[in-house]
Amino acid sequence: MKKTFLVVAFALIGSAAMAQSGSGFGIKAGLSYNKNGDLVNTVTDAVDDPEGKAGYHFGFWGKLDFPKIYLRPELVYSKTKSSYDINGDSQDYDVSKLDMPVLLGYKLIGPLHIFAGPAFQYTLKNDLEGLEIEDVENDFTVGLNAGIGVNLGRLGLDVRYERGFSKNEAEFIDANVANVEGRIDSRPSQVIFAASLKL
Repeated sequence: MKKTFLVVAFALIGSAAMAQSGSGFGIKAGLSYNKNGDLVNTVTDAVDDPEGKAGYHFGFWGKLDFPKIYLRPELVYSKTKSSYDINGDSQDYDVSKLDMPVLLGYKLIGPLHIFAGPAFQYTLKNDLEGLEIEDVENDFTVGLNAGIGVNLGRLGLDVRYERGFSKNEAEFIDANVANVEGRIDSRPSQVIFAASLKL
C-alpha cells in the first residue's frame, strides 16, 4: 500500500511539473540587473563605464511544443536603468523598449530546459537624467537571449542573459553646463529573472 502511494504521488508530481509543457500561451513578468554601454564625453574624451541597476519587464508568450524541443516567441515591455558619473554627478539613463525574443528550447530532464534565440528590440524612449538626449541611432536592433528554466505546474521560472549584438548610440548635450556633450551606448547587457504563468 505504501509503495503504491509513493508511485501515485510521484506520478502526480511529475504530471504537475510538466503541466506547463505542451503548446499554449501565457503571461510573464520579472526583474533584471542591467547595464548599458559606455558613455563618452566628446569634450573631455572621458569614458565612463556604467553602474548597473535593477529593471523590470512584463508581457506575453506563446509556445509550440514538440517531443524534445519547443519554439517560444514572446512580446515583452522592458525598462532598464544604468547610472553614469558625468562631471562628478551621478545621472540615471532610462531606456524603455519592446522586446520580441524568439526562443528555441531543448528539454533536458523532467521540468528542466534550456533555451536560446534572437531578441528583436524596438526602443520606445531613452532618457538621461537632466540632459537633452537625441533618439537612439537605430530604433530597431537585435540581441541574444540564452538561459535555463524549470516548469512547476502552470508556473515557469527562468533565468537568462541578454546582450545586444551591436552598438546603438544616442547623443546628449547640456547647454547650461560646460564640458557636457557626448554619446551613450544604449545597448543593454542584462541578467533577467522571470516567472511565467500558462493560461
